[in-house]
Amino acid sequence: MAKNKPKNSENTIARNKTASFEYKIEDRLEAGLELQGWEVKSLRAGKVNITESYVFIKNGEAFMSGAQIMPLDAASTHVVCNPTRIRKLLLNKRELEVLASKVERQGYTIVATSMYWKQAWVKVNIGLAKGKKEHDKRSDVKDREWKIDKERMMKHKVR
Repeated sequence: MAKNKPKNSENTIARNKTASFEYKIEDRLEAGLELQGWEVKSLRAGKVNITESYVFIKNGEAFMSGAQIMPLDAASTHVVCNPTRIRKLLLNKRELEVLASKVERQGYTIVATSMYWKQAWVKVNIGLAKGKKEHDKRSDVKDREWKIDKERMMKHKVR
């Protein structure tokens, strides 16, 4: 009897909150991330920023660019730490083909939405997205504010 566990905030390393504001995310995938040893230590310390990261496909492989993993102060001197290096994403061949076809034919963008621990592995949640126009962003803000006002009214109405 397997239970679906909700994702704990303890497992989350970083979130890209601007992605849902800038893009309309239509599909999500989970991808593994190829890391070096110093990067894993920095992730455990929480020194990561994925707000400007995006994913591109080159030669049938997916890569994440723009993610910043800052090295620890006590990093080894013989290892060259590049915080903004391009990191390879680990996806199935079929998933790569679907992503590549949608990006090339339908004009989608692939953005990283969150990074989290899954057991001992670092996973990246990537989203297949289309850019929002300015009026779409305004309507989202309007809907969010109406939802908050509605909850306030219902709370006071019960009393």
